[in-house]
Amino acid sequence: MNPYNPYAPQMSRGNVAADSNAFLRKVYAFMAAGLLATAVTASAVASSETAVNVLRSNPILFYGLIFGELGMVLAFSALANRLSTVAAGALFFGYSVLNGVTLSLIFMAYTASSIGSTFFVTAGTFGALSAYGYATKRDLSGVGSFAMMGLIGLVIASLVNILLKSTMIYWLTTFVGVIVFTALAAYDTQKLKRFASQVSPDQQSKVALQGALMLYLDFINLFLMLLRLFGRRR
Repeated sequence: MNPYNPYAPQMSRGNVAADSNAFLRKVYAFMAAGLLATAVTASAVASSETAVNVLRSNPILFYGLIFGELGMVLAFSALANRLSTVAAGALFFGYSVLNGVTLSLIFMAYTASSIGSTFFVTAGTFGALSAYGYATKRDLSGVGSFAMMGLIGLVIASLVNILLKSTMIYWLTTFVGVIVFTALAAYDTQKLKRFASQVSPDQQSKVALQGALMLYLDFINLFLMLLRLFGRRR
C-alpha cells in the first residue's frame, strides 16, 4: 500500500487529521461490513442441512475452499494497487463470504451462546487493543516484527499438526495465536494511522479496503483462538 498524496505538505494539520480520521472510519466500516457478510453466510450455510452435508462429506471441497481463501488473500495483496475500487471491494467481500462458508462447519461444533459470548469478548479485546494502537506514542514496530515471526511459526506448527494431531501442539498454537493476534491488532492499527495521512483522496476507498482486510484477518483469527479456549462444544 503505497499511494502518496503530493498535496499533503500544503495541507493544514487540521485537514490532515480530518482526512486521516475519514480514512480510518472507512477502514472500520469496511471491516464491519466484511464481518457481517461472514456472519450472515456462516449462519445461512449452518442452517442448511444440505449445504452442511455437502461440506462434511467432501473434505476435498472443504480444503479446496480453505486454499481458495488463501489464494484470494494473496491475490488481493499482490494486485490491490492495480485493481479498481469496485474490483477490490468485490474481492474483499467475496473473501468474506467464502470465509463464512468454511466457518459454518466450525460454528456447528460450538453452541450458539458460546459463539455469541466469544464474539463479544473478541470485539471488546480487539477494540481495546486497536484503541491502544491508535493512541499510544510508543513505536510498535518491534511488537509487529515479533508478531510476524510468531505468525510464521504458528502457520508451520498448525500445518504439521494436521498430520500429528497432537493435543499439546493444538493448545500451544492456541495460546501463541492469542498473543500473536492481539499484538497484530495494536500494531496494524498504528500502521494504518501513520499511513492515513499519505493516502490521496481518490485512492482512499481502495486503500481502506486493504486496511480493512488486514484488521478483518486479525479479528477473525483472534476470535477463532478465543473460541478454542472459551467455546463450549455441542
